[in-house]
Amino acid sequence: MGPVVRFAATPAGRVAYTVTGSGPPLLCLAGWVSHLALMAENPQHERFFDGLARSRTVIRYDKIGCGLSDRSRTDFSLDVELATVRALTAHLGLDRFALFGSCEGGQVAAAYAAAHPDAVSALIVYGSCARGGDLAPPAVRASVLDLIRAHWGLGSRVLTDIWLPAAPPPLTAMFARMQRAAADAATAAALLEMFYGCDVTALLPAIRVPTLVAHRRDSRAVPFERGRELASLIPGAQLAAFPGRMQPIYAEEPGAALAALLPFLGSAGSLPGPLTAREFQVADLIADGHTNPEIARRLGISARTVDAHVEHVRTKLGVRARTQIAVWARRPA
Repeated sequence: MGPVVRFAATPAGRVAYTVTGSGPPLLCLAGWVSHLALMAENPQHERFFDGLARSRTVIRYDKIGCGLSDRSRTDFSLDVELATVRALTAHLGLDRFALFGSCEGGQVAAAYAAAHPDAVSALIVYGSCARGGDLAPPAVRASVLDLIRAHWGLGSRVLTDIWLPAAPPPLTAMFARMQRAAADAATAAALLEMFYGCDVTALLPAIRVPTLVAHRRDSRAVPFERGRELASLIPGAQLAAFPGRMQPIYAEEPGAALAALLPFLGSAGSLPGPLTAREFQVADLIADGHTNPEIARRLGISARTVDAHVEHVRTKLGVRARTQIAVWARRPA
Protein backbone atom coordinates (compact mmCIF):
# COMPACT_ATOMS: atom_id res chain seq x y z
CA MET A 1 0.00 0.00 0.00
CA GLY A 2 1.49 3.34 -1.07
CA PRO A 3 1.54 6.59 0.91
CA VAL A 4 -1.68 8.50 1.48
CA VAL A 5 -2.34 11.04 -1.28
CA ARG A 6 -3.81 14.42 -0.33
CA PHE A 7 -4.77 17.49 -2.36
CA ALA A 8 -4.14 21.22 -2.14
CA ALA A 9 -5.63 24.08 -4.14
CA THR A 10 -3.33 26.11 -6.41
CA PRO A 11 -4.07 28.87 -8.93
CA ALA A 12 -3.84 26.27 -11.72
CA GLY A 13 -5.87 23.50 -10.07
CA ARG A 14 -5.62 20.89 -7.34
CA VAL A 15 -2.19 19.39 -6.77
CA ALA A 16 -1.80 15.85 -5.41
CA TYR A 17 0.89 15.35 -2.77
CA THR A 18 2.19 12.86 -0.22
CA VAL A 19 3.97 13.34 3.10
CA THR A 20 6.23 10.64 4.57
CA GLY A 21 8.84 10.44 7.32
CA SER A 22 9.55 12.90 10.10
CA GLY A 23 11.97 15.70 10.80
CA PRO A 24 12.71 18.96 8.99
CA PRO A 25 10.66 19.34 5.79
CA LEU A 26 12.14 18.46 2.39
CA LEU A 27 10.01 19.40 -0.62
CA CYS A 28 10.80 17.23 -3.65
CA LEU A 29 10.09 18.48 -7.17
CA ALA A 30 9.88 15.73 -9.77
CA GLY A 31 11.09 16.07 -13.32
CA TRP A 32 9.17 16.07 -16.57
CA VAL A 33 6.18 13.81 -15.69
CA SER A 34 5.31 11.83 -12.57
CA HIS A 35 2.58 9.68 -11.05
CA LEU A 36 2.67 9.32 -7.26
CA ALA A 37 0.77 6.03 -7.18
CA LEU A 38 2.67 4.27 -9.96
CA MET A 39 6.09 5.52 -8.88
CA ALA A 40 5.39 4.04 -5.46
CA GLU A 41 5.29 0.62 -7.16
CA ASN A 42 8.98 0.95 -8.11
CA PRO A 43 11.03 -0.61 -5.25
CA GLN A 44 14.18 1.37 -6.13
CA HIS A 45 12.26 4.64 -6.15
CA GLU A 46 10.69 3.92 -2.76
CA ARG A 47 13.97 2.75 -1.17
CA PHE A 48 15.60 6.04 -2.10
CA PHE A 49 12.81 8.21 -0.71
CA ASP A 50 12.46 5.98 2.36
CA GLY A 51 16.14 6.73 3.00
CA LEU A 52 15.42 10.46 2.90
CA ALA A 53 12.37 10.02 5.11
CA ARG A 54 14.39 8.52 7.96
CA SER A 55 15.47 12.02 8.95
CA ARG A 56 13.20 14.28 6.87
CA THR A 57 9.55 14.99 6.37
CA VAL A 58 9.51 14.25 2.65
CA ILE A 59 6.85 15.97 0.56
CA ARG A 60 6.34 14.86 -3.05
CA TYR A 61 3.77 16.02 -5.57
CA ASP A 62 2.60 15.61 -9.16
CA LYS A 63 2.76 18.89 -11.07
CA ILE A 64 -0.51 20.20 -12.49
CA GLY A 65 -1.39 18.24 -15.62
CA CYS A 66 0.30 15.04 -14.40
CA GLY A 67 -0.40 11.97 -12.36
CA LEU A 68 -3.06 12.39 -9.69
CA SER A 69 -3.14 16.20 -9.87
CA ASP A 70 -5.77 17.99 -11.95
CA ARG A 71 -5.15 17.09 -15.60
CA SER A 72 -6.65 20.17 -17.22
CA ARG A 73 -3.84 22.62 -17.98
CA THR A 74 -3.31 25.29 -20.61
CA ASP A 75 -0.47 27.42 -19.19
CA PHE A 76 2.86 25.60 -19.41
CA SER A 77 5.26 28.09 -17.86
CA LEU A 78 7.78 28.44 -15.06
CA ASP A 79 5.41 30.92 -13.38
CA VAL A 80 2.79 28.18 -12.94
CA GLU A 81 5.37 25.82 -11.43
CA LEU A 82 6.54 28.48 -8.95
CA ALA A 83 2.94 29.33 -8.04
CA THR A 84 2.31 25.65 -7.32
CA VAL A 85 5.25 25.52 -4.91
CA ARG A 86 4.05 28.67 -3.15
CA ALA A 87 0.49 27.35 -2.84
CA LEU A 88 1.54 23.91 -1.59
CA THR A 89 3.97 25.23 1.03
CA ALA A 90 1.36 27.73 2.23
CA HIS A 91 -1.21 24.92 2.46
CA LEU A 92 1.22 22.87 4.56
CA GLY A 93 2.20 25.85 6.71
CA LEU A 94 5.89 25.60 5.81
CA ASP A 95 7.81 28.75 6.65
CA ARG A 96 11.25 27.25 5.98
CA PHE A 97 12.17 24.04 4.16
CA ALA A 98 14.79 22.37 2.00
CA LEU A 99 14.20 21.92 -1.74
CA PHE A 100 15.21 18.93 -3.87
CA GLY A 101 14.53 19.24 -7.61
CA SER A 102 15.25 16.67 -10.32
CA CYS A 103 15.69 17.49 -14.02
CA GLU A 104 13.09 20.14 -14.94
CA GLY A 105 12.17 20.27 -11.25
CA GLY A 106 15.74 21.35 -10.56
CA GLN A 107 15.23 24.48 -12.63
CA VAL A 108 12.03 25.26 -10.74
CA ALA A 109 13.72 24.65 -7.37
CA ALA A 110 16.64 26.91 -8.32
CA ALA A 111 14.31 29.69 -9.46
CA TYR A 112 12.29 29.40 -6.23
CA ALA A 113 15.44 29.51 -4.07
CA ALA A 114 16.61 32.62 -5.90
CA ALA A 115 13.29 34.37 -5.30
CA HIS A 116 12.69 33.15 -1.70
CA PRO A 117 16.04 32.90 0.11
CA ASP A 118 14.46 33.27 3.56
CA ALA A 119 12.15 30.29 2.99
CA VAL A 120 14.71 27.83 1.61
CA SER A 121 17.19 26.30 4.08
CA ALA A 122 19.06 24.23 1.49
CA LEU A 123 18.85 23.48 -2.23
CA ILE A 124 19.64 20.23 -4.03
CA VAL A 125 19.51 20.16 -7.83
CA TYR A 126 19.92 16.78 -9.49
CA GLY A 127 20.38 15.95 -13.17
CA SER A 128 19.42 19.40 -14.41
CA CYS A 129 20.77 22.28 -16.48
CA ALA A 130 20.64 26.04 -16.74
CA ARG A 131 19.15 26.07 -20.25
CA GLY A 132 16.84 23.32 -21.46
CA GLY A 133 17.68 24.22 -25.02
CA ASP A 134 21.17 22.81 -24.46
CA LEU A 135 19.86 19.26 -24.07
CA ALA A 136 19.75 18.59 -27.83
CA PRO A 137 19.98 20.44 -31.17
CA PRO A 138 16.77 22.14 -32.33
CA ALA A 139 16.03 19.49 -34.96
CA VAL A 140 16.35 16.68 -32.43
CA ARG A 141 14.12 18.46 -29.91
CA ALA A 142 11.48 19.03 -32.59
CA SER A 143 11.63 15.37 -33.66
CA VAL A 144 11.17 14.11 -30.09
CA LEU A 145 8.17 16.39 -29.55
CA ASP A 146 6.62 15.34 -32.86
CA LEU A 147 7.07 11.67 -31.95
CA ILE A 148 5.37 12.10 -28.57
CA ARG A 149 2.41 13.87 -30.17
CA ALA A 150 2.12 11.39 -33.05
CA HIS A 151 2.66 8.10 -31.19
CA TRP A 152 2.90 8.39 -27.41
CA GLY A 153 3.49 4.65 -26.98
CA LEU A 154 6.55 4.71 -29.23
CA GLY A 155 7.65 8.07 -27.83
CA SER A 156 7.54 6.76 -24.26
CA ARG A 157 9.75 3.82 -25.21
CA VAL A 158 12.29 6.06 -26.98
CA LEU A 159 12.47 8.38 -23.98
CA THR A 160 12.81 5.40 -21.63
CA ASP A 161 15.80 4.24 -23.65
CA ILE A 162 17.37 7.69 -23.23
CA TRP A 163 16.66 7.84 -19.50
CA LEU A 164 17.37 4.21 -18.64
CA PRO A 165 19.90 2.83 -21.15
CA ALA A 166 20.61 -0.90 -20.75
CA ALA A 167 18.15 -1.17 -17.85
CA PRO A 168 16.47 -4.56 -17.21
CA PRO A 169 13.29 -5.03 -19.31
CA PRO A 170 10.93 -5.02 -16.29
CA LEU A 171 12.27 -1.62 -15.22
CA THR A 172 12.02 -0.10 -18.70
CA ALA A 173 8.48 -1.45 -19.13
CA MET A 174 7.46 -0.01 -15.74
CA PHE A 175 9.00 3.38 -16.55
CA ALA A 176 7.38 3.60 -20.00
CA ARG A 177 4.00 2.65 -18.51
CA MET A 178 4.38 5.28 -15.80
CA GLN A 179 5.07 8.00 -18.40
CA ARG A 180 1.98 7.13 -20.45
CA ALA A 181 -0.22 6.97 -17.34
CA ALA A 182 1.20 10.21 -15.96
CA ALA A 183 0.08 12.42 -18.84
CA ASP A 184 -1.61 12.26 -22.22
CA ALA A 185 0.45 12.85 -25.34
CA ALA A 186 -0.40 16.55 -25.69
CA THR A 187 0.43 17.34 -22.06
CA ALA A 188 3.61 15.26 -22.08
CA ALA A 189 4.83 17.10 -25.18
CA ALA A 190 3.88 20.50 -23.75
CA LEU A 191 5.73 19.80 -20.49
CA LEU A 192 8.85 18.60 -22.32
CA GLU A 193 8.69 21.64 -24.57
CA MET A 194 8.51 23.79 -21.42
CA PHE A 195 11.69 22.09 -20.16
CA TYR A 196 13.43 22.67 -23.49
CA GLY A 197 12.45 26.35 -23.40
CA CYS A 198 13.30 27.07 -19.76
CA ASP A 199 16.39 29.19 -19.10
CA VAL A 200 17.28 30.05 -15.47
CA THR A 201 20.84 31.22 -16.22
CA ALA A 202 20.19 34.79 -15.11
CA LEU A 203 18.64 33.64 -11.81
CA LEU A 204 21.43 31.31 -10.64
CA PRO A 205 23.92 33.99 -9.44
CA ALA A 206 21.21 35.35 -7.13
CA ILE A 207 20.95 32.08 -5.15
CA ARG A 208 22.26 32.62 -1.62
CA VAL A 209 21.31 29.35 0.10
CA PRO A 210 23.59 26.32 0.59
CA THR A 211 23.41 24.39 -2.69
CA LEU A 212 24.41 20.92 -3.84
CA VAL A 213 24.36 20.13 -7.55
CA ALA A 214 24.42 16.37 -8.20
CA HIS A 215 24.71 14.64 -11.57
CA ARG A 216 25.37 11.32 -13.30
CA ARG A 217 28.74 11.27 -15.04
CA ASP A 218 27.45 9.44 -18.11
CA SER A 219 23.80 10.46 -18.27
CA ARG A 220 22.34 10.32 -21.78
CA ALA A 221 19.35 12.47 -20.88
CA VAL A 222 21.22 15.45 -19.40
CA PRO A 223 24.99 15.45 -20.10
CA PHE A 224 27.28 15.91 -17.12
CA GLU A 225 28.73 19.13 -18.55
CA ARG A 226 25.31 20.75 -18.19
CA GLY A 227 25.30 20.01 -14.46
CA ARG A 228 28.88 21.19 -14.04
CA GLU A 229 27.98 24.48 -15.73
CA LEU A 230 24.91 24.92 -13.54
CA ALA A 231 26.99 24.42 -10.38
CA SER A 232 29.57 26.95 -11.58
CA LEU A 233 26.88 29.63 -11.90
CA ILE A 234 25.55 29.30 -8.32
CA PRO A 235 27.75 31.06 -5.73
CA GLY A 236 29.36 28.56 -3.36
CA ALA A 237 27.58 25.51 -4.84
CA GLN A 238 29.02 22.04 -4.30
CA LEU A 239 29.13 19.52 -7.16
CA ALA A 240 28.67 15.78 -6.56
CA ALA A 241 29.25 13.33 -9.44
CA PHE A 242 27.61 9.90 -9.33
CA PRO A 243 28.70 6.99 -11.54
CA GLY A 244 26.33 5.47 -14.06
CA ARG A 245 24.26 6.20 -17.16
CA MET A 246 20.67 6.03 -15.94
CA GLN A 247 19.15 9.43 -15.28
CA PRO A 248 16.79 8.82 -12.31
CA ILE A 249 18.66 9.31 -9.05
CA TYR A 250 17.16 6.12 -7.62
CA ALA A 251 17.96 3.89 -10.64
CA GLU A 252 21.66 3.22 -9.93
CA GLU A 253 23.37 2.99 -6.52
CA PRO A 254 20.77 4.96 -4.56
CA GLY A 255 22.89 4.44 -1.45
CA ALA A 256 25.67 6.56 -2.97
CA ALA A 257 23.19 9.34 -3.67
CA LEU A 258 21.85 9.24 -0.11
CA ALA A 259 25.41 9.27 1.23
CA ALA A 260 25.92 12.61 -0.54
CA LEU A 261 22.53 14.21 0.03
CA LEU A 262 21.94 13.52 3.72
CA PRO A 263 25.27 14.89 5.04
CA PHE A 264 24.81 17.97 2.86
CA LEU A 265 21.37 18.61 4.32
CA GLY A 266 22.82 18.25 7.79
CA SER A 267 25.77 20.55 7.16
CA ALA A 268 23.44 23.11 5.57
CA GLY A 269 21.90 23.63 8.97
CA SER A 270 18.49 22.10 8.32
CA LEU A 271 18.97 19.25 10.78
CA PRO A 272 18.00 19.76 14.42
CA GLY A 273 20.62 19.93 17.10
CA PRO A 274 22.00 16.65 18.49
CA LEU A 275 20.18 14.93 21.32
CA THR A 276 21.83 14.77 24.70
CA ALA A 277 22.59 11.37 26.24
CA ARG A 278 19.54 11.68 28.50
CA GLU A 279 17.33 12.67 25.56
CA PHE A 280 18.54 9.60 23.68
CA GLN A 281 17.53 7.48 26.69
CA VAL A 282 14.08 9.04 26.76
CA ALA A 283 13.61 8.54 23.01
CA ASP A 284 14.70 4.92 23.32
CA LEU A 285 12.23 4.26 26.14
CA ILE A 286 9.43 5.93 24.14
CA ALA A 287 10.25 3.54 21.30
CA ASP A 288 9.88 0.66 23.79
CA GLY A 289 6.33 1.86 24.50
CA HIS A 290 6.83 3.41 27.94
CA THR A 291 4.71 6.32 29.18
CA ASN A 292 6.30 9.42 30.71
CA PRO A 293 5.61 8.31 34.32
CA GLU A 294 7.13 4.90 33.57
CA ILE A 295 10.21 6.58 32.04
CA ALA A 296 10.52 8.77 35.14
CA ARG A 297 10.52 5.71 37.42
CA ARG A 298 13.05 3.83 35.29
CA LEU A 299 15.46 6.78 35.13
CA GLY A 300 14.93 7.97 38.70
CA ILE A 301 13.89 11.47 37.68
CA SER A 302 10.67 13.46 38.07
CA ALA A 303 7.79 13.19 35.62
CA ARG A 304 8.08 16.94 34.99
CA THR A 305 11.72 16.47 33.93
CA VAL A 306 10.69 13.69 31.54
CA ASP A 307 8.01 15.98 30.09
CA ALA A 308 10.69 18.59 29.43
CA HIS A 309 13.00 16.03 27.80
CA VAL A 310 10.20 14.84 25.53
CA GLU A 311 9.49 18.41 24.43
CA HIS A 312 13.18 18.97 23.71
CA VAL A 313 13.29 15.78 21.63
CA ARG A 314 10.21 16.84 19.67
CA THR A 315 11.73 20.25 18.97
CA LYS A 316 15.12 18.90 17.90
CA LEU A 317 13.64 16.23 15.64
CA GLY A 318 10.98 18.55 14.25
CA VAL A 319 8.15 16.12 15.10
CA ARG A 320 4.91 16.25 17.08
CA ALA A 321 3.85 12.67 17.82
CA ARG A 322 5.44 10.10 20.13
CA THR A 323 5.12 7.55 17.33
CA GLN A 324 7.42 9.74 15.21
CA ILE A 325 9.99 9.75 18.01
CA ALA A 326 9.72 5.96 18.18
CA VAL A 327 10.25 5.61 14.42
CA TRP A 328 13.31 7.86 14.61
CA ALA A 329 14.77 5.92 17.55
CA ARG A 330 14.41 2.59 15.72
CA ARG A 331 15.73 3.82 12.35
CA PRO A 332 18.68 1.84 10.88
CA ALA A 333 22.01 3.25 12.01
